[in-house]
Amino acid sequence: MSAELISILVLVVVFVIATTRSINMGALAFAAAFGVGELVAGMDADGIFAGFPGDLFIVLVGITYLFALARANGTTDWLVHASIRLVGGRIALIPWVMFVITGALTAIGAVSPAAVAIVAPLALSFAARYGISPLLMGAMVVHGAQGGGFSPISIYGTIVNGIVERENLPGNEVALFLASLIANVIIAAVVFVLFGGLKLARRRAEESADASLETDEDTRLNPARIATLVALVALVVAVLGFDLDAGLTAITLAVALSAVWPESSRKAVGEIAWPTVLLICGVITYVGVLEEMGTIKWAGEGVGDIGVPLLAALLLCYVGAVVSAFASSVGIMGALIPLAVPFLAQGEIGAVGMIAALAVSATVVDVSPFSTNGALVLAAAPDVDRERFFRQLMVYGGIVVAAVPAVVWLVLVVPGFG
Repeated sequence: MSAELISILVLVVVFVIATTRSINMGALAFAAAFGVGELVAGMDADGIFAGFPGDLFIVLVGITYLFALARANGTTDWLVHASIRLVGGRIALIPWVMFVITGALTAIGAVSPAAVAIVAPLALSFAARYGISPLLMGAMVVHGAQGGGFSPISIYGTIVNGIVERENLPGNEVALFLASLIANVIIAAVVFVLFGGLKLARRRAEESADASLETDEDTRLNPARIATLVALVALVVAVLGFDLDAGLTAITLAVALSAVWPESSRKAVGEIAWPTVLLICGVITYVGVLEEMGTIKWAGEGVGDIGVPLLAALLLCYVGAVVSAFASSVGIMGALIPLAVPFLAQGEIGAVGMIAALAVSATVVDVSPFSTNGALVLAAAPDVDRERFFRQLMVYGGIVVAAVPAVVWLVLVVPGFG
């Protein structure tokens, strides 16, 4: 049995044990990374640790710390009520407002995880206050981010279009953008209907049991809340305007607020999503071992060698979706598009449709709790059973992985065949 196949089987075992024995999957993944890395791949500890996502660790800790402070001092309550007033009390509009905001942020150049890190904590706080499904709200935020993610001036868009140009493939920047936008709008609409969005249309904020708080002292501005709002604006400006790291910026702002109002800090530190941090960092470290030992490249090349172009195209979309659910979407696209070059060069598969299908397949799955965006949603949700929410995100991500690649292949690739 090849080392690559062993590493995949071990990943399956990790999933099974974590699901049946209620063990933190991140801890299992660290153990698997050690066992497979040392015994199968011959890696040393430094090689294994090279896959540890230090940047994501800081993002998860920093963002959840800052917004835990905002919840502790009442700033998120004030923001929720301000949002309600902005839409005239129409609760059903809020998920779509969050979709549009994250989409706009990524369309003008924000990295998708940065946009989600900024919007998700507010969106999930709103969901908790008004009894909206956290899965609905989290999915709207992530799909919004991906909907705008392939504009010609976006990070994803410029990277993919650059790969297309480097590989001398025909491309269409507008078609790529519209394919992602339309796919994510459709998915968001389906999620909205399936997870209670239509019921929200019959509710207004004043019908909520918490409506009496709108003019209460608890939702008025005070110095701590004003400072927190300034910190949140500073986070947006720092990340989008100056390209500073979202995690380091957030934790710096949180520390500054804690120094002035230490009573909020004591409560907030305990609300950092440490189990989520362990889970996500462990799984991504194991995926890093897989990448280092060539498992992902091995799987992609095996698919690319299939002699039936349409089948190879479909399988590449699935490889992109499955792997991206656990790793970097951009990294996967950077690997898969070159793998698709040989059969795209034959002229039987339309390059524009295939590239768009790969891009959508590799990014729409970012609602998975193992991806950066899904992890941010999981970490940002207040007052939820995190294990249950994690399972919900995992099941939803699995459905997206199973369904979307086939649909985009059918819509974008098959018509261009021949």
